[in-house]
Amino acid sequence: MKPYAFGIDIGGTTVKCGFFNNDGTFVEKWEIPTRKENKGERILPDIADSIREKLAKHGVSMDDVEGIGVGVPGPVLDDGVVNGCVNLGWGVFNVKETLSGLLGGIRVSAGNDANVAALGEQWLGGGKGFSNVVMVTLGTGVGGGIIVGGRILAGAHGAGGEIGHILMNENETECCGCGKKGCLEQYASATGIVRMAKITLSDNEKPSKLRSLAEVTSKDIFDLAKAGDETAVELVEKLGKMLGTALAHITCVVDPDVIVVGGGVSKAGQILIDTIQKYYVPAAFHACRATQFKLAELGNDAGMYGAVRMVLY
Repeated sequence: MKPYAFGIDIGGTTVKCGFFNNDGTFVEKWEIPTRKENKGERILPDIADSIREKLAKHGVSMDDVEGIGVGVPGPVLDDGVVNGCVNLGWGVFNVKETLSGLLGGIRVSAGNDANVAALGEQWLGGGKGFSNVVMVTLGTGVGGGIIVGGRILAGAHGAGGEIGHILMNENETECCGCGKKGCLEQYASATGIVRMAKITLSDNEKPSKLRSLAEVTSKDIFDLAKAGDETAVELVEKLGKMLGTALAHITCVVDPDVIVVGGGVSKAGQILIDTIQKYYVPAAFHACRATQFKLAELGNDAGMYGAVRMVLY
C-alpha cells in the first residue's frame, strides 16, 4: 500500500480536507469554501487544485498516494454516480470518474457523507474494534450510516442508512424536509425537539423555565432536563422514545455490535444514551437487546476519516 491518502468531506459551506498517512494519522487538515455557483461546477476542480497544492507543499508525489475518498451530501451509487445533490447544485454525474480525471487517473472512492462518517467512527472512533455498526447523527436533521462487515451498506439506490426518514407518526400534519410527514427527523433532531417544545409550551400553561428563554435550543432543553424541569424532561423522554423505538426496528434487520450516537445533540452526553436505551431495550428483538450504545468520538473529522478509510481497505 502506498504511504498516503486523502479524505474529503464535502459540505454545503466548506469542504473539509485531510491529508493522511496510511495508518490513519493526519499529515494536515484544512478547509476550502464550497463554491456552489453555476451548479457547483467549481467544487471538484477546487478540490483537485487544493490536493496538488498540499502535495507540492509536503514534497510528495502523486505516485505515493493510494487514493482519494470523498463524502458527498446526497445519495451515491457504488459506481460513484451521485443521484443529485440539491444543496450543492449537482445533478446526476459520476464523482469518482470526474475527480479522478482531474488528477491524472488516481483512484477515487465516493460515498454518502453520513455513511462515510459512520465508517470513520467504525474505524477509529466510537465503533472502533467492531465490524458491524449503526451510527445515528443528531443535528439539524437525523442522519445515519450502517456498516456491515466493516463496509458501508449503501443499498441499491445509495439511500441506505437514511434513518431520519423512518415513519414514526402517521398522524403528523407537518411536512418533513423530505416531503413526507411523521419522519423520525421531525422529533429526534435538534430542530425536532425544539419544534416539539414550541408545540408543548403552546398547548399547556405548565410552569417551565423554557418559557423564560427568548429562543429555546436543544441544549437548553437537555440542560433543564438534567436540572429536573418537568417539561424539559418530558421532551427528552419523547425524543428518547422515538429514537429508541426506531433503533430497535433497525437492529432487528442489521443486528449491529454497537450503535454510535453523534451530532450536536450527542453533546448532551449520558442522559441522551440512558433515555434512548430506556425505550430501546423493551422495543428490541430479544437477541438484540444487549446491543451496546456509545457516543461518537471523532466530531467533525469523522467524514474525513471515513473517506480515507474507503481507499485504504
